[in-house]
Amino acid sequence: MSSPAPKSPELSEKTKKYDRQLRLWGDHGQAALEASQVCLINATAMGTEILKSLVLPGIGGFTIVDGKKVSEEDVGSNFFLEADSVGKSRAAVALHLLLELNSDVHGDSIDEDIDQVLLNNPEFFNNFHVVIGTALSEKTLIMLSEKLWDCGIPLITCRSYGFLGYMRVQVAEHTVVESHPDNQNPDLRLDQPFLGLREHVDSIQLNSLELKEHAHIPYVVLLLKFLDKWKVEKNSSLPKNRNDKEQFREMIRQGRMVDEHGNVENEENFEEAIKSVNSSIQPTCIPSSVREILDNESCVNLTSKSKPFWIMAKAIRDFVENEGNGNLPLRGSVPDMTAKTDYYIALQQVYYEQAARDTDVVYRRVQQLLHQLNQPADTISEADVKQFCKHASCLHVMRGSKIADEYLPKSANAALIAQELENPDSMMVYYVMLRGIDRFYSEYNVYPGEFEVEPDITKLKSCVSKLLHEWGCGTWSKDDYVHEICRYGGAELHSVSSFIGGCAAQEVIKFITHQYKPLHNTFIYDAMTSNTVTYSF
Repeated sequence: MSSPAPKSPELSEKTKKYDRQLRLWGDHGQAALEASQVCLINATAMGTEILKSLVLPGIGGFTIVDGKKVSEEDVGSNFFLEADSVGKSRAAVALHLLLELNSDVHGDSIDEDIDQVLLNNPEFFNNFHVVIGTALSEKTLIMLSEKLWDCGIPLITCRSYGFLGYMRVQVAEHTVVESHPDNQNPDLRLDQPFLGLREHVDSIQLNSLELKEHAHIPYVVLLLKFLDKWKVEKNSSLPKNRNDKEQFREMIRQGRMVDEHGNVENEENFEEAIKSVNSSIQPTCIPSSVREILDNESCVNLTSKSKPFWIMAKAIRDFVENEGNGNLPLRGSVPDMTAKTDYYIALQQVYYEQAARDTDVVYRRVQQLLHQLNQPADTISEADVKQFCKHASCLHVMRGSKIADEYLPKSANAALIAQELENPDSMMVYYVMLRGIDRFYSEYNVYPGEFEVEPDITKLKSCVSKLLHEWGCGTWSKDDYVHEICRYGGAELHSVSSFIGGCAAQEVIKFITHQYKPLHNTFIYDAMTSNTVTYSF
């Protein structure tokens, strides 16, 4: 038997370098990360913290757009700016220090105000996978929101204001192949055993085995054996209720071997079978969330512009209606269990081979669909289809709302805001305050309390009251929050920026890798109490 070819030194070093994160999103997730391009607008402390957490895991490249020069206030809150850089381009200085973190990453900077970029080069953002905005004015945010929404590019806007942290995610549609659910039952198909599984289980005769062999039969085999017996004796397909399942467990207990003295042998595989009855003896079905995806208009009626996710979903739908007999492709994995090595490997092979057959059917259908849609055959690889089939039971589609819509005179969120404000413990008050700050800055071109505290308290209260009036939310009665916001004076605390920056970087990686479910809409952090909350506007 020939030994496997040694890994190249370069591959080995990269695997070693990114070992921990590869355990989270795999080689294919890392490849997607390394092929991605991200744009950061404004190299504030928040912005550089986000990029730091993207540069370290090896993002492909980033571009910083920032027309401001480094100020003394910047140096006080931003670890990626130095004292001798005051007066220099903030984008260029931050770029230089960020690139020192990882030689694999490429970066660029544009010393230009974002408003000018939007005006003079509106197509600039089209080549980015995600755009991140920090410290954006209300006017700029609305323009950027409209532009990126039309382009279908995710936008994450963040801000750090005193002890408040804020993050808002905008995406029209985002598809997730690997959502990594916390709890997922194994896909064993014991209620509908496929031919290979049936033949494998029938080939094992429990009554002819010695104790050593009997005690190391995989529990999956035991469950199907006793399920066959249950169907004959009870004239029922599956144990359904609690009483049935207890009877089924007792049937398994009675199947254990006894010694010459009549004592029941301690067989761990039988104990595993008994414990797994609830999770393994389940009707095979398509989760309702996945069924909604398969029945979605984007899946049923493909077009020449359909994205790979929907093309593969359509192929899965066709498989379900034909070869799958109403079921998704087999996942192809089995859980760990007490078993003799060759028995376990044989069972693994049974599931793997059936999953490979299912994947092959789906892949051939994908190729047919690509041909019908006049899309290149290499648009979707066989590896892509394999991943899609493996995770078909936990697909996820996220549809969000446009940030610009929140700033319309008659906001559709008024009812939610009014309801939340009635609760004295609600953190909605912070959202209202942040919107009040936006309004204040739009009117006075400074942040409340930046130069004068007392006069700005009245002005900020007036801004908040106008907002509440526009939303139909009554009068403002939380003056202590207005006083606190004015005391902040627009200050950016590094600890708050660091926390939100880490959170935002995670969301960027989710968008790029199409793994894990992203944050839906709005996230607010109160550093005084360490409380967080999410809202869907």
